[in-house]
Amino acid sequence: MSRQKGVKPVAQNRKAYHDYFIEDRFEAGIELFGTEVKSIRAGNVNLKDSFCTVKDGELFAHGLHISPYEKGNIFNRDPLRPKRLLMHRREIAKLQARTQQDGLTLIPLSLYLKDSRVKVELGLARGKKLYDKREAAARRDADREIDRTMKEKFR
Repeated sequence: MSRQKGVKPVAQNRKAYHDYFIEDRFEAGIELFGTEVKSIRAGNVNLKDSFCTVKDGELFAHGLHISPYEKGNIFNRDPLRPKRLLMHRREIAKLQARTQQDGLTLIPLSLYLKDSRVKVELGLARGKKLYDKREAAARRDADREIDRTMKEKFR
């Protein structure tokens, strides 16, 4: 059986970009069971309200919803169980220090297949205030309006 090459995106956490300023990005593996991998390949994943914590030197993703595999029976796992993320010990220690000292949060940004392995992109994030969200929305609307006028002008 040949291995797939390249990166295939499976799920994005768009809400994270709305609620947080992403300061740094990291890649981590994820410990899964067979039916969970099949469900991910089918695209049945939701990252919307997920976050990561460090406990006893291990990194866990909470709220990462992987729907049960349709053709799996007794082998299906709880969709909301905490999933262990795989990183080097020193990287985990560095992330834990930054989250405790700087008041940052670890958020899963995307889930993708990289050379037939499931990977998670983590973001070290700082929460946005309400006025930051309003400013971002106003900037987005202004850019959209500029693009519209440019298209109309150069037709």
